[in-house]
Amino acid sequence: MIDSHCHLAGDDFAADLDAVVARARTAGVAGALVILAAGDPAEEAQAGRVVELWDAVRFAIGVHPHAAQAFADAPARAAEVVRAQFARMPLARAVGEIGLDYHYDFAPRDVQQQVFRAQVRLARELARPVVIHTREADDDTMAILADEGQGEVRGVLHCFTGTPALARAGLDLGFCLSVAGILTFPKASELRATIGTVPLDRLLVETDSPFLSPVPLRGRRNEPAHVAYVADALAAVHGIGRDELVRRTTANFDALFAP
Repeated sequence: MIDSHCHLAGDDFAADLDAVVARARTAGVAGALVILAAGDPAEEAQAGRVVELWDAVRFAIGVHPHAAQAFADAPARAAEVVRAQFARMPLARAVGEIGLDYHYDFAPRDVQQQVFRAQVRLARELARPVVIHTREADDDTMAILADEGQGEVRGVLHCFTGTPALARAGLDLGFCLSVAGILTFPKASELRATIGTVPLDRLLVETDSPFLSPVPLRGRRNEPAHVAYVADALAAVHGIGRDELVRRTTANFDALFAP
């Protein structure tokens, strides 16, 4: 299994990172894509420790929409911060997580959009995939991806919980959809129905740890080992065994994020 989205370089894992990595390996997690906040020196330093413990990890680097306000005076600077960090990190594979979040609006929407646009342009220039966060902003998110990506940028809609229309829009752009622990929630029947229509060659699994622990671990800190619960839930949705699901999603991850 591959955990296609986790935040192992954050403060939540600083005290017991070695044990977290050991549990992931014991659970059969072969690797992970670790998300880094661009321009955060503490996370970048912690990323080095993650690699020492788990050389199979790869990284995505981006300015999250919640942090876009820091670049309000010069949105293009967000892309330059990401570019500089890419140059320092040979295991960087994707630009992200980036996108739009109109639920919290921690940054003005026009600022979020400009920062997002700059980073999609960078991904196209670098020929790198993107990891997309979208919340209550689906139309604008997909429009910017189509506009700035120019049909060349691929990526993943991370922690997908959207509508069938969003799933179709993502697939039409050549994107994968990644599901997290929400897929296991009892009230997520609509999500399971939508994900059941997505081709297996366009699906990934993730934890988004330390967030969104799956059933039966709700209320605890999430971690990469728990992606096994997501894999089991996704296998059940598609009516296949876990081994086949793992084989397919691992191949999808490798194709998108190029080991």
